[in-house]
Amino acid sequence: MTDPRNSRVPQFFLTPGGPCPYLPDRIERKVFARLTGPLAQPLSEALTHSGFRRSQSIAYRPACEGCNACVSVRIVANAFEPSRNQRRITKRNTDLVRRQAPAEATREQFALLRTYLDSRHSGGGMSDMGLFDYVAMVEETPVNTHIVEYRRPDEDGKPGALLACALTDVLRDGLSMVYSFFHPGEESRSLGTHMILDHIEAARERGLDNVYLGYWVQGSEKMDYKARFAPLEALGPNGWERLGSSGR
Repeated sequence: MTDPRNSRVPQFFLTPGGPCPYLPDRIERKVFARLTGPLAQPLSEALTHSGFRRSQSIAYRPACEGCNACVSVRIVANAFEPSRNQRRITKRNTDLVRRQAPAEATREQFALLRTYLDSRHSGGGMSDMGLFDYVAMVEETPVNTHIVEYRRPDEDGKPGALLACALTDVLRDGLSMVYSFFHPGEESRSLGTHMILDHIEAARERGLDNVYLGYWVQGSEKMDYKARFAPLEALGPNGWERLGSSGR
């Protein structure tokens, strides 16, 4: 009997409906597949290219009746030209110490996450996340992933304060920013934008074409920032196209 974990054909499941986090009076449903076994990495890559996102060992994408507002987007790394404001943000953060770490959760990271959630997403879907939930988010991964930490400069030989983190998957053609969070008391640094700019540079250094940002919803204030990283490609009926080239 064939072990389903080694099957080349993934099984897909549909979630029940729930309130949409982006658009009022809409019902959200998702289709998902499990990422397990030796084929988890190539399956994750194929599904990412098809508009899925990863959460632990699950790949998912919206499957809402009568709505296709959630659009998968990715930055074309080698064609990206930072705006004047983005160049200022990069310069403002040149003092930060960047460290790529294995996908292992720490209490320091979790404390930063709780500060971020309590300030920016109180009452959201992750607002009740505990330490063990965070450990699962980071460590229960069957694919090539890591955490990038951003700290203040070292002081007296000791690591400086942790200001931001990005959980990032490595794909054949790019980097996928699974989840990022930062200290909300450092608004002048624009840390969310800085992490994306840093990942664009990291993709270039690795010879990778894209930085995957997940979903963009036109008209959603939560998603507006993604459109600032042009050229941006969106996944549509004809495949990946430059945002705006198909009338979006």
